[in-house]
Amino acid sequence: MQRMSTSPVSQGPAGPAEDARVAVLFVCMGNICRSPTAEAVFRAKLQEAGLADQVEVDSAGTHAYHVGNPPDRRSIRAAAARGYDLTDQRGRQISTYDAERYDYVLVMDRGNYNRVVAEFGSAEPGEGQRASVRMLLDFAPNAPEVEVPDPYAGGDAGFERVLDLIEEAAEGLLEEVRGRLSS
Repeated sequence: MQRMSTSPVSQGPAGPAEDARVAVLFVCMGNICRSPTAEAVFRAKLQEAGLADQVEVDSAGTHAYHVGNPPDRRSIRAAAARGYDLTDQRGRQISTYDAERYDYVLVMDRGNYNRVVAEFGSAEPGEGQRASVRMLLDFAPNAPEVEVPDPYAGGDAGFERVLDLIEEAAEGLLEEVRGRLSS
């Protein structure tokens, strides 16, 4: 079940609208903590940079645990404290269609990375695959972690750490997307 995107770019069954030149999908396990947070943070960065109309942004989970559900209330609360709004988002599960639709599929941890690559058949673009599957923290080279930890079973500090890491990675991703749009 795919949810309606909150992106300002209209989408059709063939993929992003023609005015969206880059499409980014954030992925975690259930699509209620890390990936919706990354979606909201990156949308805000794009808006600040004046690029929101050129980039499609969405999020998904590798598992169907929370399809149709809003993000975790702790994610909503932590994000809102920093000015990000997750309230319109609803969980959805990744599909093979996403391999054709997105340029970047950015995964929060190695386990979900492996699930996405298995679903798509490759981590690199190729026949029937537009997406490059990467770890989100590839865009945060100064972060001591290589994975965004799952805060679901922990306390509020975990949600704050997730935001710190995602904000750092979003800056690096913004620079890459800006370069891609200018070429």
